[in-house]
Amino acid sequence: MARRTGADSYPARFRKSAHRARVALRKSGVDYFRGDGSDWIALAGLLLTIPAITCATLFNAVWCSPAALVLPIVAGGLLLRPASLLGLYATAATALIVESLALGPYGDGPARVTPGIVLVVAACGFFGLVLAQFRARVGVPWRRGGTMLFDLRERIRVQSALPRLPQGWHREMSLRPAGGQSFSGDFVVAARTNGGRTLEAVLTDVSGKGMDAGSRALLLSGAFGGLLGSLPPHAFLPAANGYLLRQDWDEGFATSIHLVLDLESGDYELFSAGHPPALQLHSGSGQWEEKAAEGPLLGVYDGAQFDAVKGSLAPGDVLMLFTDGLVEASDRDIAEGIDRLTGEADRYVATGFEGAAWHLIEACAKDVNDDRALLLLSRKS
Repeated sequence: MARRTGADSYPARFRKSAHRARVALRKSGVDYFRGDGSDWIALAGLLLTIPAITCATLFNAVWCSPAALVLPIVAGGLLLRPASLLGLYATAATALIVESLALGPYGDGPARVTPGIVLVVAACGFFGLVLAQFRARVGVPWRRGGTMLFDLRERIRVQSALPRLPQGWHREMSLRPAGGQSFSGDFVVAARTNGGRTLEAVLTDVSGKGMDAGSRALLLSGAFGGLLGSLPPHAFLPAANGYLLRQDWDEGFATSIHLVLDLESGDYELFSAGHPPALQLHSGSGQWEEKAAEGPLLGVYDGAQFDAVKGSLAPGDVLMLFTDGLVEASDRDIAEGIDRLTGEADRYVATGFEGAAWHLIEACAKDVNDDRALLLLSRKS
């Protein structure tokens, strides 16, 4: 009985050991691809490829050129830390010396180690080391860098999502970064407050454009989203102005427009911080009206005052908020751009402005090298 118990315990202990080894290997792999683990696995693999390439070169230098050593060097520049990379470079240099001695002088045939090959390998090693040092300084490995940027872009997109509105309202927003990039200095934050009766939306244009303004736009969108609904409407822009001043950025100003809309009555207030005016279409007359509130840029000076302009959306009316990239360009002023925007918007009156935001940017500012954003609200008849 004791023997049987001892015999049964060996397979059990073996299974436990194998399970622990699998867990450790899985954890090591996950840590590596997250950028938290050691790079010894990649280093060992790349060190093994160098002798394999050297042997193939010595066997047939015509099909496997000595320049093939740049392959593990380039891979090492993407995968390894600077200290490990130096060990890989030393191994590659040794392999290049061995190939040069074994193949003979480069003047004796075409498949030799030439000065040009040495320069190419050295140049690839230099740029790989520069990349590795940059990653080490930033602290984001290449395996996570793309994922991190994708996550930042998605966070901006999610924060710019408009809340669902009650029956009888239509809303849409379109955003086009400068130069076809994924990041923009324009953003929208919106929320329904006052028990869902009020829609508050803030459209902001951060100084700069594209990738240069994307990081500041992400920071401000999170801060503005936290302020929205936590303060009375008239206190939002002063608080946003104070927050921007505390950042002490070299290029830290922004324009913003804050809409406070009563979804039951259609009455609204607009607060502006140096932003282009909003445009309201009156369904009764078919005319567009500029709704311009007074207020300085955000982040310029403390104690700024922001005065509201009031209005009301009747059934069939439309309200458009936009950034200056949609109506301003080097060859036209803002008045001409607004005229062009309203002229294009008139084409969508019959269709109820469904899908109009994206098409209006395409029609009015398709090739403008600036961030463009348009927020459109309409009250159905």
